[in-house]
Amino acid sequence: MYTTWNWFLGVLHLVTWGSSSTLLTIYAMPPQSPVQCSTTGGCTLYNSYGVWGDRKDCHAPNVTYPTTEQELRSVVAYANQNKLKVKVVTKFSHTIPKLACPTSNSEASLLVSTEKYNSNIVVDKDNLVVTVDAGVGLREMIDKVEEAGLSLVAAPYWEGVSVGGLISTGAHGSSWWGKGGAVHDYVIGLSLIVPARPSEGYSKIIRLEAQDPLLNAAKVSLGLLGVISKVKLSLERGFKRSVTYNFTNDDHFEDVFMDHAKKYEFADITWYPSKKTAVYRYDERVPLNVSGDGVYDFIGFQSNLIMISKSIRATEKTFENTRDVKGKCTLATTTVAAKKLVSNGLKNGLIFTGYPVIGQQGKIQTSGSCFYSSSSFSTCAWDPRINGLFFYETTAIFAAPKFGDFIRDVKKLRDLNPENFCGVDVYNGFLIRFIKASGAYLGQSEDSVVVDFNYYRASEASTPRLNQDVWEEVEQMAFFKYGAKPHWAKNRNLAFLDVQHKYPNFNRFIAARKQLDPQNMFSSEWSDEILFGKEAANKGDGCALEGQCICSEDRHCSPENGYFCKQGLVYKEARVCRYSHSLSDNEYFYGIRY
Repeated sequence: MYTTWNWFLGVLHLVTWGSSSTLLTIYAMPPQSPVQCSTTGGCTLYNSYGVWGDRKDCHAPNVTYPTTEQELRSVVAYANQNKLKVKVVTKFSHTIPKLACPTSNSEASLLVSTEKYNSNIVVDKDNLVVTVDAGVGLREMIDKVEEAGLSLVAAPYWEGVSVGGLISTGAHGSSWWGKGGAVHDYVIGLSLIVPARPSEGYSKIIRLEAQDPLLNAAKVSLGLLGVISKVKLSLERGFKRSVTYNFTNDDHFEDVFMDHAKKYEFADITWYPSKKTAVYRYDERVPLNVSGDGVYDFIGFQSNLIMISKSIRATEKTFENTRDVKGKCTLATTTVAAKKLVSNGLKNGLIFTGYPVIGQQGKIQTSGSCFYSSSSFSTCAWDPRINGLFFYETTAIFAAPKFGDFIRDVKKLRDLNPENFCGVDVYNGFLIRFIKASGAYLGQSEDSVVVDFNYYRASEASTPRLNQDVWEEVEQMAFFKYGAKPHWAKNRNLAFLDVQHKYPNFNRFIAARKQLDPQNMFSSEWSDEILFGKEAANKGDGCALEGQCICSEDRHCSPENGYFCKQGLVYKEARVCRYSHSLSDNEYFYGIRY
């Protein structure tokens, strides 16, 4: 059994390995290809977190690796001519929903990987534009742009994504300034390969420019309109940023978040509810002649020794199995203190020496050092090959005026028993970011606030979790009481319930889909499950544990393990799986009657 001291050591190692060059140079074990093929059984697509990937739902007879746009066009023509379903995959596969999974009739499907379609990055310095192959990695594009003295203004915090993949799913950074924090709002042109008539060779390339209404459908397309081949993004002259984190109490942050977002171009807030701590990111541009060569090497994305990741996971399991809430709280205290010590991965050079940290935009905006180099001793902490960290990621996108009331409700739930929120603070608390209203049909129709939070996920889907009800109530509160939209590349299935009614231009997207892909070549039951957000007609035993349904009967939870379907404590309309020692004390478990 691992002790809490083991956890302390693990957390400190996770935070400091790579944060100080005086400790040890660690290189990451590169992730394996998400597509694995056998000589006898076709190919299976795996999620990089180990969330899914098996012959039942992510299997196809073949995968192809085109290297040019014309080869991509030939692949689409072949699939159209042979009536195959097509799913485009990248070398990263970090999407949590099964958007890239082929149809369950796998013999009639084909995987198309853009892993080797990544050669062209063309920077037009005069017109402040970069045009790239869809398979190009975000980091490669950013480095090329920065070499030319320019900068990409918006990018997600995690760089292990392809350009085609990140715009397809609405990936974003944080900003209410200018065009905002979503990368797709910087797309000014896009090439799409779609099926065509036999007289046109069964496929064609369409070039969408800024004034084409189809561009608003194609910018966030979930891979459902065709194969993205080229992406054209607007740039700006190169610039630096100055970043300072302010760790303070969380009093009234729900009242001042708008002022914070308006004052700092790249503002965000990290909230640790169990610690009653809010961390404000003061992040703004500075002139290029301001000294500083800082980088943002976010500690959650740094390389970790495999033995440490496994040790931490074992400790988490012990806390879960023994229902040790206090152990998780000790953990949260250590984690937040360690993050403050090393500024969450900001470095003035080799290490963090103090605020502000000033560096080039390309080194500050996005990170992912665990993704690179090779070693058999270290990798990303969530790499499924090592049985390390395994977690849910919920991401809710709120209309800005509703966000404050959501936080007030979460605080009410927190205040009933703050220890119940320690589990989220062990990871990264609530990360709060800002994105502007977008013209993309599946983008945000108003200025919005995005909340991400990660929390422990059991290795076995039928195993309930400590404080399961708390996170189900927060989740349902976000998506149903306050009408938040789910991030397309994250979340459990229930977050997508009724999602089509949350987008004013949803029908325009569907119309574009019918125009470009009338036979639904690029869809599957898995992607339709997300796009149309319908709950399964037949709820099975335990379906609520992994978010496949909202419980309405005890059997949807895990009554044999003491988890019963109950109403929420603050959001009474919520239906959650709550632990109780026995049937008789269900309504008094939290010391209050409900």
